[in-house]
Amino acid sequence: MKKELVWQGWVLRGLVISTMALLPNCGGGPQAVPATKATQSMPVPDDLRNVRYCEVIPVFKDGTTLNVEVYNTLGLNDCPAEAWQKLDAEKMAEQYGAKVVKLNGPRYWVINKLVGGGATASGKVADFGGIQMVLRGTLQTKIWEGSVGEKLYTPNEVHRTTVYTYRAGNMVYELVAPNGDVYMMQSYAQLADPKLTIADLENIGSRLKLPQGWTYRARTLDADVQLEANGLAYVINDDLYNAYQRVTGNASAK
Repeated sequence: MKKELVWQGWVLRGLVISTMALLPNCGGGPQAVPATKATQSMPVPDDLRNVRYCEVIPVFKDGTTLNVEVYNTLGLNDCPAEAWQKLDAEKMAEQYGAKVVKLNGPRYWVINKLVGGGATASGKVADFGGIQMVLRGTLQTKIWEGSVGEKLYTPNEVHRTTVYTYRAGNMVYELVAPNGDVYMMQSYAQLADPKLTIADLENIGSRLKLPQGWTYRARTLDADVQLEANGLAYVINDDLYNAYQRVTGNASAK
């Protein structure tokens, strides 16, 4: 079943909707993340490769529907480590009246440039323990659909319009499925391994618990590559929660 992504310029990475979503609402608080005035600002660099970011993802229940909000630090700050480590997802869920809050990060881009298009969300700014983030997307799913995004090595349909650029001379990291589909890494995560760095990515294939028939490879680009999602992207996570997008026929060397 397709999931509707309202803000089309971003990907839901490592999103967990756990069995908590089937429980009665706890805490009885308002089902909302309060808005605040943006007081933090950090220009988006020309080259996103190895740029750090984090996401806070609260999940709200409305009948049999789960409403998911995705807040992202890009453009406001680099997700300061000390403040991020102090965030308590359970307390945040109680505060906002959410079923669960997912702390998705820290993450680092391996793309060089991102251009988003299509519909955009409100741009609402929220403050999470001193870390300001912008609402970048919303997602609706049903409670019986279970986990979204954490079924490892399983494609998730994400409705968005983006162009990722990988520049010549940079290394790219790819998973190849048994049917020949290629998935190019878009970001690596320090979720399962807090010490993972971009320098490790060339050789992590031996660490991954690849399903039968899957392979991992790293290669250096001879020319720029643009990976497009014209309304729909297929995104998977490996077991270190690094995120990849399927390379489709519209991926082009530049």
